[in-house]
Amino acid sequence: MARPKSRMDNGNAFKLGLFGMNCSGGLTMTKAKERWDQSWENNLAAARLAEDAGLEFLLPIGRWHGYQGETDTEGTTWETLTCATGLLAATKEISAFCTLHVAFANPVFAAKQMVTADHVGNGRFGINIVSGWNKGEFGMFGVTLREHDERYAYSQEWVEIVEKIWSENERFDYKGKYFDLKGVLGKPKPVGGKRPLLMSAGASDAGKAFAARHADCLFMTIYDMERVPGDAAKLRSLAPAGRNPGVYASGHLFTRKTEKETKEWYDYIVHENGDWEAAKHIINIRVAGGGQSVPPEVVKERAPQLIAGIGTSPMAGSYDQVAEKFKYLHDSGLSGMAIGMVNYFEEFPILRDEILPRLERLGLRQPYKH
Repeated sequence: MARPKSRMDNGNAFKLGLFGMNCSGGLTMTKAKERWDQSWENNLAAARLAEDAGLEFLLPIGRWHGYQGETDTEGTTWETLTCATGLLAATKEISAFCTLHVAFANPVFAAKQMVTADHVGNGRFGINIVSGWNKGEFGMFGVTLREHDERYAYSQEWVEIVEKIWSENERFDYKGKYFDLKGVLGKPKPVGGKRPLLMSAGASDAGKAFAARHADCLFMTIYDMERVPGDAAKLRSLAPAGRNPGVYASGHLFTRKTEKETKEWYDYIVHENGDWEAAKHIINIRVAGGGQSVPPEVVKERAPQLIAGIGTSPMAGSYDQVAEKFKYLHDSGLSGMAIGMVNYFEEFPILRDEILPRLERLGLRQPYKH
């Protein structure tokens, strides 16, 4: 039996997914009353909205510590593998990914968990492989945060073991630098005998090389819109011969009918109600190395984008401007984007009723037929 086609295989030139709705606050560190409540009921409802509008995927964030401050954004989260399984059981067409820190999960155990999710979704399940960076979270598990490039060597062995479990019909031994396993066997196999989609994001040379070797969906970081064409082409070029992975990015949506209304909305969420202490904390752990002080000028420069979307690329402006930004990303070589919103309920109608029709007119997507 062949693996069923999913929406990730459809003909839309630019695919879209919801990002981070499993986390308190989503991607936005704001005190505004509109901030996202990640309750399970809200996750189910948002997933169904996305499915009914024809979006391709749901992508959670794997987070174990929040970002402190008054809001502690992403401090309350659903574990992503069980979350994806639940969403797959409650939907019929949309794909759902887990975001898995491989250092925290034994590959034999995880392979069984993931193949279960894959069968629950009848082939709509995918895996976002994360090698990890947050020292505090590694300490929470009692796991050593290895030297940067060595994390990807560990992930390499982890993925090799999982893929072997999913493909081998006889028991096997595996001996590497990090794993020494005896008599390994796993049944059942993934749906249709083919592994689920793999996704990976890495900004470093080692991270990009790992993703290009293994992933079907390569996630890049957008540092500068003008660099996107070159960065996307370079990332895709790292894939071995015969592989043609998609290239994606993550973003956050800030849009209203006019540019003026968008700026007013942004100022209200970020400048009037932003959690600046949380932004300072995330800068500490991402840039300065946990707990070290950050110069005020660094906070001032980087905090607004962190408050707005945890550092993801801003899809901001009027409806027309946002649609043109998506068009630019597609023309620059991107296959799609995972997007967050301040509130997935209140803003999803804008995506569905204003942005998607514009993308259809631009030739990036086809109208979804129920």
